[in-house]
Amino acid sequence: MQELWLVGIGTGNPSHVTLEGVQALREADLILIPRKGAGKEDLAHLRHQILRDCGAAGKVVEFDMPQRDAALPYGQRVERWHDQIATIWAQTVKDAGRSGPVALLVWGDPGLYDSTLRIAGRLDPKPRLRVVPGITALQALTAAHAIPFNTVNGAVTVTTGRQLRDHGWPKGAETIVVMLDGECSFQMLDPEGLTIWWGTFLGMSEQILEAGALHEAGPRIIARRAEARERHGWIMDTYLLRRSVGQSGAY
Repeated sequence: MQELWLVGIGTGNPSHVTLEGVQALREADLILIPRKGAGKEDLAHLRHQILRDCGAAGKVVEFDMPQRDAALPYGQRVERWHDQIATIWAQTVKDAGRSGPVALLVWGDPGLYDSTLRIAGRLDPKPRLRVVPGITALQALTAAHAIPFNTVNGAVTVTTGRQLRDHGWPKGAETIVVMLDGECSFQMLDPEGLTIWWGTFLGMSEQILEAGALHEAGPRIIARRAEARERHGWIMDTYLLRRSVGQSGAY
C-alpha cells in the first residue's frame, strides 16, 4: 500500500467523526474493518454504520483479528500480536487489488493508548501515513460528566489499570485518568479523599455513568460494569480520579 490513513472515529457516537474524518473516509479507495470475534460484532457494525453515514464509496474489506498468546510474557505477547496484525493488513490489501489510499477506522484517537501507529510502523515497504484525529475517551468522559479535565494550573496523569495495580497512585499526582483497565484497579487504592468519575460506552446510546466518593461509587461501578459486559459481550470504559486534598473548589 502506498498510503495509509488512520481515521479517529471517537468513542462510539457516529457524530464524533470530524469533518476531516468524513472527507477522508469518502476519498479512501479501500477501507479495512477488523472482526474481533464472537460477542464483539457491534464494533464492526458501528464502523459500517459510520461508513454509510459518511457516504464512503471505497471497497470495504473485513479481516479477522488474531488472538494474543496468553502463554507469553506481556511484552512479548503484544509484540508478536502487532507483528501478526501488520502481516494481515498487508495481505488483505494485496488481495483486494486496490492501489489508492487505504483507511482504517480507529476507535477514539490514533495517538492515545492505541497501537495502530505502532503496527503501521511494521509495514514494509512503509506507506505514507496520514492521521486524522478523533475525540478521545478522556474528552468524552469529562463531557459526559460535565467536569473539567484539570484543576486550575493542575497536572493530569494518564495511566493504565496495569500501572495502577503494579505501582499504586502516581507520585505527586492530583488527578489521574485510567484507561485499559479490565479489573477495576481502583480497588487497590486507599479510597480516602478520592472522587471518581466513571463511564462506559461513552457517546453511545448505551452509555453508563457513575460518580461520587470512591468508597461509595466503587462498588456500584464494579456491579454495573459486570452487568454491562455480560449484556453486551464487550466493554470499553475509563475513569478519572481526583484527590480532594488541596483543592480550592475552583477548576
